[in-house]
Amino acid sequence: MAGNSQRRGAVKKSGKGNPTAGSGGRRRRGLEGKGPTPRAEDRPYHKAHKMAQAAEKREAAKPRRKKSDGGPEWVAGRNSVVELLRAKVPVSGLFIADGVERDERLREILRLSSEQHVSLQGVGRHELDQLTGGAVHQGVAAKLNAYDYADPDDLLEIAAERGEDPLIVILDGVTDPRNLGAVVRSASGFGAHGVVIAERRSAQMTASAWKTSAGAAARVRVARATNLTRQIQAYQKAGLMVVGLAADGDVALPDLDLADGPLVVVVGSEGKGISRLVSENCDQIVSIPMASDLESLNAGVAAGIALYAIARKRA
Repeated sequence: MAGNSQRRGAVKKSGKGNPTAGSGGRRRRGLEGKGPTPRAEDRPYHKAHKMAQAAEKREAAKPRRKKSDGGPEWVAGRNSVVELLRAKVPVSGLFIADGVERDERLREILRLSSEQHVSLQGVGRHELDQLTGGAVHQGVAAKLNAYDYADPDDLLEIAAERGEDPLIVILDGVTDPRNLGAVVRSASGFGAHGVVIAERRSAQMTASAWKTSAGAAARVRVARATNLTRQIQAYQKAGLMVVGLAADGDVALPDLDLADGPLVVVVGSEGKGISRLVSENCDQIVSIPMASDLESLNAGVAAGIALYAIARKRA
């Protein structure tokens, strides 16, 4: 009768005594597979996995070098190198590709490098590609060693050695190296004892800054500070007054009574000016009177005008 499991032949016995009432499900599961095969590196007992683990251990055991931005700077291209040598930027080495075609610019490069006693080295084009990071070098590149920044306190010592009241320029948020070079040039022309910049988010003494300074960077020290606000406070404790340049200043530059004493002049960026924290720590905010409705002056121009006015007062 239907459903009677006791009747003969209703349940088939396997050879091992295991009931196998229907094999369709088992066959279907067997055909489904176990998914994609893991990579050799992901299989714990595979040789590739053990080799990858050993490589990770070796990498972790290696000594780590501290990342630094103080490496050399490469300037590639004939026009750029000629401009460096004309401006007498301190080039540490000149590299020329083997078999490069000589033209008027290259002959001037060779002449100036000889006059300035710059070392000359011939290299293969592929090597020059690697040295310059793939830049278009036209067979010529110059290497500049990292700039040797001063400590902000060194600028006070320079003033003391000259027997003068310190005059220091601080750049707040100036990111164009050409502006930095222009400020260094004005600092040299009007008797400032140095320029202070921030370590981060600020223009640094690159080849562009060197060229714009027209050689003044060799005479005026540039110092770096970790925090400009703290450095301003340190200068104030040392007896210096701090004035910031801003369009809405309380005092016009010609009326500045602090010009003939120990002084720090803070110049902000053309777009944002002096930052809030720096401005709050200035002893006085000074404006440059102008005939037109210009919103702001270029940082290099503003610094030059301020230093000129201060130099006249001091004289």
